[in-house]
Amino acid sequence: MCDPWRINFIAPATAVKQGGRRGNMMKRSMPGMKQSLACALLLAMTPHPATAANLVKTYSYFAIGGSTLDDIEAQLSKRGPEVKSTGTRHPGATQMAFTTRISYAQTPSSCRIADAVVTVKVKVILPEWRRPRKADADVRLFWDTLSADIKRHEERHVEIAKNHGSELEEALKATYPQKNCDAAKAKAAAITAAVLARHDRAQLQFDRVESVNFESRILRLLRYRMERIGNGRLPPA
Repeated sequence: MCDPWRINFIAPATAVKQGGRRGNMMKRSMPGMKQSLACALLLAMTPHPATAANLVKTYSYFAIGGSTLDDIEAQLSKRGPEVKSTGTRHPGATQMAFTTRISYAQTPSSCRIADAVVTVKVKVILPEWRRPRKADADVRLFWDTLSADIKRHEERHVEIAKNHGSELEEALKATYPQKNCDAAKAKAAAITAAVLARHDRAQLQFDRVESVNFESRILRLLRYRMERIGNGRLPPA
């Protein structure tokens, strides 16, 4: 809140939750996994570092059972986190919220953003397989590969969010003075809306690319894991 009668008054920092919780999940389809696994057995994105914005990250896990690929697929579909935007359940999820704290400095003729701090709060939700003793080695191998890929996917969502949080913070700090604090607040709101819109588009584009490349990626990862096991760099599944 600005005091119109004080020069260089620093308004109390106000916390504004921007965009609420944003779920960015990739739905993986498992039909054909058994065939992909068989092929892999027969055949025996580097993230950009984010700066600035604060990141608060927590993890949550949901348990699944099953001793076959069909069992695991059914468990993921039944127990995975539900995404409101799609109405379906997913093997993994990342919930995120952007919070900005903005301070304003006012003179008799202008008002500017004196400081801006953006915090990105994320909750990564991942599956945890309660592996039965009777599960075959090839199923264990596939699960190790799939679960690692799910985690990598969700961590990339976190990186995208933090990068855009940093972009938002820098953009807010770089704004020119406005004629009054109402105008400065309106400018901050417009910048926030534009950056968060780009964030949403980036998350959706990432999911689209990941979905298209899912099967070929899993096959490649399976071959790589099998080679490392064969070379003694990884313990057997």
